[in-house]
Amino acid sequence: MDYLRLGGTGLEVSRIVLGCMSFGDPAKGTHEWSMGIDEARPFLRQALEAGITTFDTANSYSIGSSEEIVGTLLGELADRSDVVVATKVYNRMGPGPNGSGLSRGAIMTQVDASLRRLGTDYIDLYQIHRYDPNTPITETMEALHDLVRAGKVRYLGASSMWTWQFAQMQHVADLNGWTRFVSMQDQYNLIMREEEREMHPYCLDEGVGVLPWSPLARGRLTREWGTTTARSETDVFGKKLYRQTEDTDRRVVDAVGAVAQERGVPRAQVALAWMLHKPAVTAPIVGVTKDHHLTDAVAAVDLALSDEEITRLEEHYVPHASEAF
Repeated sequence: MDYLRLGGTGLEVSRIVLGCMSFGDPAKGTHEWSMGIDEARPFLRQALEAGITTFDTANSYSIGSSEEIVGTLLGELADRSDVVVATKVYNRMGPGPNGSGLSRGAIMTQVDASLRRLGTDYIDLYQIHRYDPNTPITETMEALHDLVRAGKVRYLGASSMWTWQFAQMQHVADLNGWTRFVSMQDQYNLIMREEEREMHPYCLDEGVGVLPWSPLARGRLTREWGTTTARSETDVFGKKLYRQTEDTDRRVVDAVGAVAQERGVPRAQVALAWMLHKPAVTAPIVGVTKDHHLTDAVAAVDLALSDEEITRLEEHYVPHASEAF
């Protein structure tokens, strides 16, 4: 496993981040593929043994039970100082005024709830899950800064918004001497490359690390076109994200398959290796439900693609409308 500093910070993260949305109490789960603590334990152990040190979850994943599982298992299997724990705030967690959004009240309420569920006294990377148009940016950024000052949070990150919104939030932090975001978690993969237009150049210029979610396009890049899985059949959000016609995305998926066949490796390794070549990308966030998901992700770190292969993977891309936020 390789490691990089996150953006312009001194925080070291593994080149593969384990995404923990698939971990959650089945009784509380909002996804049919959620797995409980006993099912999740081997994956956390496998990740740690492979050198993965960075784990990403959110307060809203399975209504908080993902954080509970991640906190419990990391407490069993790792020293707290050896891992980077990232979680998020914004989505609704309760009916009251502090149950969602990025108001000061919501942030203060939700960070304490996340700390309790994670079983820790600090969060390494606290990320806003989305932009909140209903709360003044100054209120959000000051509240987040206060969490850093209080020692509850060490670094701040953001996720899935327009570049102008992200730049505006960073500017407000700069004007007031508050803590800036050090990372952007955005939707990025071979069939959704719109972040290359503005967000990634901005992040490179500003020293912000990029942690892409859905690096395998909800699995569409890992299998032949037209095949489905239990998750793809029930993933309502995924269907909203990836609904291009066969004549566009299929060519990209076919190119991944061709390069993978020539290399004699699984498609997932090729798709992730392509992403790891991108200068803006620090580490993709990879979710797992099978042993080979982690094996492929770790192997991709050492897979070097040629310029010709990268051209073949990219040449069929067409512009997409973003539906991630």
